[in-house]
Amino acid sequence: MFKINMINRKSKGTNAERNLIKLFHDHGWSALRSAGSGSSKYPSPDVLAGNGFRRIALECKTTKDNKKYLKNDEIEQLMIFSKNFGAEPWIALKFPAEQWYFFMIEDLKKTPNSYVGSLKDTKFKALTFNELIENI
Repeated sequence: MFKINMINRKSKGTNAERNLIKLFHDHGWSALRSAGSGSSKYPSPDVLAGNGFRRIALECKTTKDNKKYLKNDEIEQLMIFSKNFGAEPWIALKFPAEQWYFFMIEDLKKTPNSYVGSLKDTKFKALTFNELIENI
């Protein structure tokens, strides 16, 4: 049962990332998914998007809750990749029955072992998709 749950969660995350890639393409950006991100020994984002002027590296998470915890290592890997690639690091969070929200790392709450993004914080700290792609 645990293995089936893990597969379902992985499939849900993959589908959400594909949805996000479609959003970028629908708005004139190019985007790709990094298959196996998080399981590679090299830092890599879940999604990489660009429009000729900007490059965005995204760590993408979906949740059924109103909060999502991200491990310190996930954030560190995103920051390393982004710095080396010359991309902006962003956290993309999808809450139940909500649109995607995009957080800068410094806008997440820091705990000793993780970073936390919450639905409550989206109103003050996060960008919507349209705000993200128009933010210059």
